[in-house]
Parts: sequence; structure tokens; C-alpha cells
Amino acid sequence: MAVLVQRVVPAQYAFVIHTRNPSNNNEDEVFCEMLMLVESSPMARLGTAAALLLPWLAAGESLVSGMIAGSAVAFKANKQDLNSPEVLCYASKSEGMFVPESLIFRSDSNGEDLEGYAGAGLYESITMDTTETRKVDYMDDQLVQDPGFRRDITSRICKVGMAIEQALGSAQDIEGVVGPDGVITIVQTRPQVAKQQHHQVAVQVERSQVTVQVDDAGG
Repeated sequence: MAVLVQRVVPAQYAFVIHTRNPSNNNEDEVFCEMLMLVESSPMARLGTAAALLLPWLAAGESLVSGMIAGSAVAFKANKQDLNSPEVLCYASKSEGMFVPESLIFRSDSNGEDLEGYAGAGLYESITMDTTETRKVDYMDDQLVQDPGFRRDITSRICKVGMAIEQALGSAQDIEGVVGPDGVITIVQTRPQVAKQQHHQVAVQVERSQVTVQVDDAGG
């Protein structure tokens, strides 16, 4: 048995990208959800990543698991115009889960295969430091108040998603974070499950690395 030890790193935003819009199965649209993290060093359940990258993000637990009621920032973009994403809704989740910059431990020995899920199983992860659930307020965040910043960050996320889809050759379900310095870190990518599919095996980025370059001025 092996235990995966990973570092929880600072992040400002947590996001999920579907390079095929899951709401209408439109292959020409990228659909994304994102949560603002009001503290550095967040922790939440987003997935396994390369060694020493953060696997799980603070408010991100509520982003992917639904354990905290409310919506994330949702946006979509046509693949022919990734410079102009359309914001569909803003975040309304009232709480986030936080942990100081720390370590997180995960053992695959306690995995449970669940029929109809995209992943090979669900696993419990334990942080070295205690997590804390707190109220969050998005109103002063740059993502809400600054249209130029919002367009830039959402466009960059969509472009990263498209670059990964092109590199791997199929629609992807991608999870990642944006750091305080604006750097985008991909936590996990796996083939996206189509609506009509019931079984899909996850492909996780653990020991291999896909490098993509995104031209912010391009489409």
C-alpha cells in the first residue's frame, strides 16, 4: 500500500472546465464553473494531481461535490471565439472550506468503485491541519467588480481547456486553480463523460505532465 502526500498550495480561484458543454452536449462550446477563494491556501475536493501540486481546493469542495448549497460562477465560450466568454451566473455559495498551507494525505486502498461515475472510485483525503468552514463574501472580488479582469481570466481558462483537449485528442473534464499571481495550475484532467454514457474510467495526471502554451492575444 502507498500513501500519496501532496502539498496544498495557495490559490485565488478554483475552476472546472468541460470542453464539451454538458448541458446540451454541444461540442462547439466550452463550459466552465469557477469559485472565488477569499483566503490563500484553500483546500477542497477537486481531484488527484501531479506530485506536490494541490489536489483539492477550499471552496472547490462545494464546487464539485454540492455539499454546500448555491451556484458557482458559470460561463461558456464558443470554440471559435474564446476571447469573449459569456457569464451565465455568479457565485452564491455562502460558505467555503479552508486550511492553512499544509500537506494532504491520500491512500487508494480505501477507494470505492461506484457504478455510473466517471472516476475509478472515491477516496478519502486527510489534511495535516484542521479545515475550517467560514462564510464568504464575493462582492468585493475583482471577478465581480472588474469586467476587464473577468473577461481576461475566463478567456484564459477557456483557452487552457481547449489546449488540453487538442493535446489529448478528446473532450476533457478538467479541474484546476488560479494562483494569487495569476498562474493557472491544472489539478486533474480526464476524458469527459458524454450524456449517454454510464461508465468511464478516469485518466488522472499523476506521474506524467502535459505542457500547453496559451497565447493570450489569440483565439
